[in-house]
Amino acid sequence: MKKEQQLAGQGAILATAFFWSTSGLFIKLLDWNPIVIASMRSLVAALFLIIVRVISPPPKSSKNETFPLWAGAIVYALTMLLFVTANKITTSANAILLQYGAPVWAALLGWMLIKEKPRWEHWGALLLVIGGLLLFFRDDLGSGALFGDGIAALSGVFFGAHSVFLRMMKNGNPRDCLLLSHVITAIVGIPFMFIYPPSFSYSSLLAIIFMGVIQIGLAALLFSYGIKRISAVQAMLTATAEPILNPLWVLLMTGEKPSAAAIGGGVMILIAVLASSLAGMRRQRISRRRMPRGTQHE
Repeated sequence: MKKEQQLAGQGAILATAFFWSTSGLFIKLLDWNPIVIASMRSLVAALFLIIVRVISPPPKSSKNETFPLWAGAIVYALTMLLFVTANKITTSANAILLQYGAPVWAALLGWMLIKEKPRWEHWGALLLVIGGLLLFFRDDLGSGALFGDGIAALSGVFFGAHSVFLRMMKNGNPRDCLLLSHVITAIVGIPFMFIYPPSFSYSSLLAIIFMGVIQIGLAALLFSYGIKRISAVQAMLTATAEPILNPLWVLLMTGEKPSAAAIGGGVMILIAVLASSLAGMRRQRISRRRMPRGTQHE
C-alpha cells in the first residue's frame, strides 16, 4: 500500500509539473498586458480555491500566524506578477529556468529569517546558480532581454522567500496563504485593467479560465496531495519536468528558441538544484541509520 501511495504521489507531482509548464505558452498567446494577465488568472484561481475551501474546509486545529501568512502571500503575489511580466519580455525558457533557482535562494533566506544554517551543498549550489546567471546575462547585455531576465531572476528570489514563510506557518494552513496571494494579485491588477483594457474573446476567456482553474488551482491541490506521499527531494526531481516542458510547448506553438548561452545557464541552475537536493537526501539517510531503532519514524 505504501508503494502505491508513493506512485500516486509521484503521479500527482508529475501532473502538477505538466500543468505548471503550460503557463509560458498561454502567457505568450494572450495579447494582454502582463499585469492584467496575472490579475485575471489569480481572480479565477481565488474563486476556485474559495469553492474548494467551502467544499473541504481546513482542520479546526490549523491556525495561521499573521506575519508569515501576509509575508508569504505578498512575496508569492510578487512572484506571479514578475514571472508573467518576464515571460512577455524574455523567452519562456529564460523565465522558467531563472525562476528555478528558487530552492537555493530559499536555503539562504531560511538562514537569515529562521536561522536554518545552509549546508555545504547549498553554498556550492549558489556558486553554480551565479555561474548560470552570468551565462544568461552575457548575451543579453545591452538588449531589452536583460531586463526580462533580471525580473525572472528576482521572481525566483521571491519564490524562494515564499517557501520560507510557508515553513514559518506552524500548525497553519498553507492554502490560506495561497488564496490571499491570489486576492492580492487580482487587486493589484485592477488599475491596469483600466489603463490597458483587455480585448475579450472566447479564446482569451478559455485561456484565463484554464490558467486559473487548472494551471494554478488544480495544480496546487495536486501538489498538496503529492507532497504528503513522497519526500521533498522526490518532488523536486519529478518537478524538473516543468522547466523542460515549458519552453518546449512555446517552441512547438510559436517557434521561440532560447539561445545556447541560456540553455547552458539553465542546465547549470538545474544541476545546482538537483545536486543540492540529492546531497540533502543522502545526509538524511545517513542520519537515520545512526539513530537508535526505537527513535526512527516512518
